[in-house]
Amino acid sequence: MRRWIEAARVRTLPLSVSGILVGSFFAMSGPEKNWKVLLLALSTTIGLQILSNFANDYGDGVKGTDNDDRVGPKRAIQSGAITPESMKFAMFITGFLTLVSAMSLIYVSFKGKYLWYSILFFVLGILAIASAIRYTIGKNPYGYRGYGDVFVFIFFGFVSTIGISFMILKEIEPVLFLPATAIGFLSVGVLNLNNMRDALSDEKSGKNTLVVQNGIEWARKYHFFLIISAMVLLLVFAVLFDWYFDADPEQFNIDNYFFLIFYILLFKHVNVVKNNTNSKLLDPELKKVAIATFLISLTISLQMIYLFSDYGLYLLELTLDKVQNLFS
Repeated sequence: MRRWIEAARVRTLPLSVSGILVGSFFAMSGPEKNWKVLLLALSTTIGLQILSNFANDYGDGVKGTDNDDRVGPKRAIQSGAITPESMKFAMFITGFLTLVSAMSLIYVSFKGKYLWYSILFFVLGILAIASAIRYTIGKNPYGYRGYGDVFVFIFFGFVSTIGISFMILKEIEPVLFLPATAIGFLSVGVLNLNNMRDALSDEKSGKNTLVVQNGIEWARKYHFFLIISAMVLLLVFAVLFDWYFDADPEQFNIDNYFFLIFYILLFKHVNVVKNNTNSKLLDPELKKVAIATFLISLTISLQMIYLFSDYGLYLLELTLDKVQNLFS
């Protein structure tokens, strides 16, 4: 069981659900609540991420991209812990369960009332599953041509954030393009770090990521753009939500900005990348950006629910009163 947990790369799962959290909690910040849609969206997204991880392990393993030159933990097929045949079977099961979850999500969201919406999201589901597999598998996988960034940006940014909100509200809210783009940028940032770390081994194996095509210095500037732009976009979103969508828009709501505390992690990360002289040492930074993205998304999501704003501050005030009484 342990080898399968490692192959699933559990540490990547929090990042994958960040867009789902922000999009769904934004939609439910109003009168419309649908927790079933949220839970099914989470299960579908987690299934897609695990499928992508299995496919990546299989594709890079059989192509020899995962070799002794690669930095980071050894992959399942590379180490021999899981055979290629077993991994293919696991991909089939994971893909099937993900499809079932996606179809359940579509049914619960639209309940047969919105045929064209159902068809659209079914097609998106099929494309997401196919894209997760085709990243490193096949004769000409798009991950080996530098298109992985596009896939990650679209599916983990726009589709997850705006898609889940649309499933609940049945309309597109333009302001959501801000956090959708930001989460997409941060997700691409994690991929870019991975590609910077593996640049040498990828080049030897013919995996032409954007980093291999353009070089480490270009990738560093690209990375700064992704992280800093995401931070700016999330701050703009918080201000607009405070002004136009908050339950009490006439007042400055400090809880809308609690997520800024986690910017410290990103500032430290940017400094590490700036001063880095050996890309192989960037491996620990992947986890840091993924965790920071999840924590920022979770905090933004929770503050958008009125009850969290109200009772969260109430509990904080109650706690401070009790502390004050202890020392009075």
